[in-house]
Amino acid sequence: MLAKAQKWGNSLAVRLPKTVADECGIEADSPVEIIREGDLIIIKPVRKRLSLESLLAGVTQENMHAEVPTGKPVGKEIW
Repeated sequence: MLAKAQKWGNSLAVRLPKTVADECGIEADSPVEIIREGDLIIIKPVRKRLSLESLLAGVTQENMHAEVPTGKPVGKEIW
């Protein structure tokens, strides 16, 4: 797929085709990382990294499930 770099202020811009953006999960205003490796330019979406604290903050009494029985120990589990 060919594209053309065009002037945008003092910079250059390349538009991502909708199909490529959709396949990569990039939307308008999505953060992307631009990496230069030799003569290659790599554009990749920035995925939000969730911390354990932020995940646990969403646990409530209403959405917590009961303990799941997994059977008797079969190896060297600590009980």
